[in-house]
Amino acid sequence: MPSDAASHRRSNPRTPSPTAERAEPDPAAGEAGTPPAPARAGRPLLATAIVLGVVALDQLGKWWAVEQLPNDPVRLIGDEIGFVVVRNTGSAFSLFQAFTPFLAVVAIVVAVILVRTVRRTRDTLMVVGLSLVLGGALGNLIDRLFRAPGFLRGAVVDFVHVGDFPTFNVADSAITIGAILIVFWAIRADLRERREERVGHDARADG
Repeated sequence: MPSDAASHRRSNPRTPSPTAERAEPDPAAGEAGTPPAPARAGRPLLATAIVLGVVALDQLGKWWAVEQLPNDPVRLIGDEIGFVVVRNTGSAFSLFQAFTPFLAVVAIVVAVILVRTVRRTRDTLMVVGLSLVLGGALGNLIDRLFRAPGFLRGAVVDFVHVGDFPTFNVADSAITIGAILIVFWAIRADLRERREERVGHDARADG
């Protein structure tokens, strides 16, 4: 006949200790119990901050130029560097002056594509580059939509004059810097891919 102690052991199965319960991984954590990286939640905020910052600086600069410079251009270094208002109904470098409505529609399409691309992008450098381009595109699009002579026909305000270079604005600068960052990202990604392929080839050769 089994003893009372044996009966007690069978009727009271072992319960996990508090230490074991604490050791179980959090379902919200990543693989192997590691916490999820906060960068995924932070990149939309980064992109939004960059886009809004570029648009705000661009529109403030244009407002100042329209209010202060039409009758009083500012010369910083002789006639080479300064601020002067130029109305541009075309694209960059004042090309396609007769196609303002078409350029406005193209800008809208590009802005939509950039928004979708930024939302899917996780690489920080790429997010910054695309956000700068998007902010610049939106800054100039606002001019085409709401400035004279009318909707979709508005002239973009340029006011930064540097030598023989075409007059530009903050939005143009953001687009240029963003494009440079995107090119740099593409070159870096290509070099990394080639390096990984070379390492993989060497590993297979050694094996």
